[in-house]
Amino acid sequence: MAGSLDNRIALVTGGASGIGRATCLLLAREGAKVVVADVQQDKASETVQLVEAAGGEAMSVACDVTKAGEVEGLVQACVSRHGRLDCGINVAGILGEMGKIHECTEDNYDRVMATNTKGIWLCMKYEIIQMLAQGSGVIVNIASVAGEAGTPDLAVYGASKVAVTMLTRAAAVDLVARNIRVNAINPGFVQTAMVDQQEADYPEKVKEYQEGLRIGRMGRPEEIAEAVVWLCSDKASFVAGQAMNVDGAALA
Repeated sequence: MAGSLDNRIALVTGGASGIGRATCLLLAREGAKVVVADVQQDKASETVQLVEAAGGEAMSVACDVTKAGEVEGLVQACVSRHGRLDCGINVAGILGEMGKIHECTEDNYDRVMATNTKGIWLCMKYEIIQMLAQGSGVIVNIASVAGEAGTPDLAVYGASKVAVTMLTRAAAVDLVARNIRVNAINPGFVQTAMVDQQEADYPEKVKEYQEGLRIGRMGRPEEIAEAVVWLCSDKASFVAGQAMNVDGAALA
């Protein structure tokens, strides 16, 4: 399993499925030891089994990223097992309800912001504390193209991802001189369980999105994971504070 991340310790939130699971598998392929964090423990355990079946090393930790104590405990569990944290990959997020701003419920707004914005902030907070203590680290946050351009019926989701991008840039400016690189990725429309549910709940809206894809297809989770792995590696040693579009020219 030796590769560009040989023996590095990588923590992935939202590792039970989709982009998170694909990232765990590719990190392990490149030699990283992976900590799989998710609220869905059964599926997180499946990710661990897939990593181990491929010859890698992984452990799972139950974590709700909206709760500070659980996020702090997640980082502590990682450090207790491995002694350090080299790569923090913050994937966990939710889509929420689709609709116009005036159709959005307060409950939906609170849930989306709690997971997608507060959750990323909490993960960054405790990852950074550990990385400062050890003197190095890399963080990659999953944002979205919906945070770069107005997207029909996804105002709240898009707003939550704009915040992720700004947290990323601010942290990069603060930390790059401390040997900690922070970047984000803006995935385009990617075939994940979240999108499958979106398609079931809002078939006409998803069909409209699909028909507008310039590349002619949705992305694959592995295509986003490849970008994550590159940003975590020394090949991206001069890259910091970026929100990389991996979107099949959606924003071009």
